[in-house]
Amino acid sequence: MIHPSYVDLMNVVNKGVEEGEEPVISSRYSIVMATSKRARQIIAGDEVMIDASPRDKALTVAVNELYQDKLGILTDEEKIAMAETIAKKNAEADAEESNTEKAGDKEGKKEDKKESKKDSEESAEV
Repeated sequence: MIHPSYVDLMNVVNKGVEEGEEPVISSRYSIVMATSKRARQIIAGDEVMIDASPRDKALTVAVNELYQDKLGILTDEEKIAMAETIAKKNAEADAEESNTEKAGDKEGKKEDKKESKKDSEESAEV
């Protein structure tokens, strides 16, 4: 028998769902897709979120992360909300970066004016 079982994993993922609400996942397919995606991330170099043996394969680590509640599966609404939050943060960071660049440009122009004024004064002295 495989441990943890699909039922155990589904119970972990759906633990916050109250009775009568739709579960986050209701099929083994969702478990397989989530753990395989996480395993690919681990293979690509993402940090492991649990204490795992170096001998453990990426899929084993992903399953254990899900079972230990270190990894979650988002509902469609949560995905949309997270995407909006990320987009908002990116827009704020872009705006801040743009403001920083503008401030740097102004500072550079001031320095250019000072240098050209200094050059003008030096040439007038000669």
